[in-house]
Amino acid sequence: MTPHSSSLREHFASDNYAGMCPEATHWFLEANNSGHQPGYGDDIWTQRSTDMIRELFGTPCDVYFVFNGTAANSLALAAMCQSYHSVICTPVAHVDTDECGGPEFFSNGSKLLTTESDSPAARLGKLTPQAVEQLITKRSDIHYPKPKVVSLTQATELGTVYTVEEVRAICAVARQRGLKVHMDGARFANAVASLRCHPAEVTWRAGVDVLCFGGTKNGLPIGEAVVFFDRALSEDFAYRVKQAGQLASKMRFISAPWVGLLENEVWLRNARHANAMAQRLYAALRELPGATVLHPPEANGVFVQLPREVIDGLHAKGWKFYEFIAGGGCRLMCAWDTTPEAVDAFVADLAAALR
Repeated sequence: MTPHSSSLREHFASDNYAGMCPEATHWFLEANNSGHQPGYGDDIWTQRSTDMIRELFGTPCDVYFVFNGTAANSLALAAMCQSYHSVICTPVAHVDTDECGGPEFFSNGSKLLTTESDSPAARLGKLTPQAVEQLITKRSDIHYPKPKVVSLTQATELGTVYTVEEVRAICAVARQRGLKVHMDGARFANAVASLRCHPAEVTWRAGVDVLCFGGTKNGLPIGEAVVFFDRALSEDFAYRVKQAGQLASKMRFISAPWVGLLENEVWLRNARHANAMAQRLYAALRELPGATVLHPPEANGVFVQLPREVIDGLHAKGWKFYEFIAGGGCRLMCAWDTTPEAVDAFVADLAAALR
């Protein structure tokens, strides 16, 4: 099989393309072999994994598992907002561009307010305290949806990472103005691996109220964890999960793989590997005339501008990657199982196409 054959095992379109990591698979099978277990989250595996998440963050918190990130974000924001409230986010935020109106639907109409898109921070997919303050104070009359939540994406949709100090600064503005802070952590593991900090430092200790902790992009078969550091916000959240069709009857098959991810810091190891493969890809792309990397990667995604004919040629050879996310560039995502050989094969085909 040639590296660019149609049956290529690895792609760079999304870290969702990767399968289960071995540790997640092991505990998935353990759950299957553990005999009959109570349904709807009353099983031993859900208890074990939620306890492990509390231990990871070092604080009492309420944890709920849902099937996917859209449900996690939408239901979390609905728990934080009334229908007349608004959520502040960036113009590229997943909650605004890629969730089919889910946050608005589940909150019965809370409006998403996006910050200006021409600032240096916005070009990196980030909010700033100044941008948040500007939106909060833009209007205060009763005809305007009242700002209630700031939503951060960590790592961002453009592959950048908020530092601990940046999260603290944004949370400080939110606190001063009476807003709550939500963190879309679909690639939270990659951000923590990049920051080399304790996960608590960039979440609840920095002022984050609710984290949507992503597992699917980091080696799980399915399932995200909604973690309420402000436990008052989770009142009746179990009912929201049920009403939204997100309460798994056989919850153990979502929660047990989390044991494998959390045990022995597999979640960090997987993320570090994905980040390292992104750095390998970035280093190679920088050496190719005709390839313009938009900014250095800080997590597991590389964004590069390529000529149209080169993009078409790579697609024709079987390589899969997205173009619509990077503002005219191509997004190349690395996963927990991306191999150096796959990176090198892609770069070789790209170099040939550029020639």
